[in-house]
Amino acid sequence: MAISLEQKKRMVQEVAEAAQGAYSALAAEYRGLKAGEMDDLRVKAREQGVYLRIVKNTLAKRAVVGTDFECMSDGFEGPLLLAFSQEDPGSAARVLKDYAKGHDKLVVKMVAFGGELYPASDIDRLATLPTYDEAISKLMATMRAPVQKLATTMNEVPGKLVRTLAAVRDAKQ
Repeated sequence: MAISLEQKKRMVQEVAEAAQGAYSALAAEYRGLKAGEMDDLRVKAREQGVYLRIVKNTLAKRAVVGTDFECMSDGFEGPLLLAFSQEDPGSAARVLKDYAKGHDKLVVKMVAFGGELYPASDIDRLATLPTYDEAISKLMATMRAPVQKLATTMNEVPGKLVRTLAAVRDAKQ
């Protein structure tokens, strides 16, 4: 069934909006996956805040124009699905990496982050980036450490004085 011009425009606009708000993008070849497997992948992606879409390559090229993912345009060849991380930079990489473990037909072809295109082998680096909550907790732990150390040190001075006085008292008795 042919897609009308209006449907194509809506599709390009929808993908462009997803690309504008995305932290990272991945393109993966899905040739050989069954419809049920694709549905399963879509469900997992939706749960993790990943926008997943299969788009014709010419439409995908138009959709990424003016975004950080314009660097991917030259690599749009063959049947590809696009995955945009909407919540944190590593979410799309984690979803595709985990799903590819059980389905060897899903092959990641491109990884884009921060306006630069990386080889598909860098999916591991992107997948290990912390989530927003993990990053905040690490930052807070780093910020809390010096204050905690200062409080411990300041508390040690009177404690040491009390222990010294107690030792002197015990020595006189």
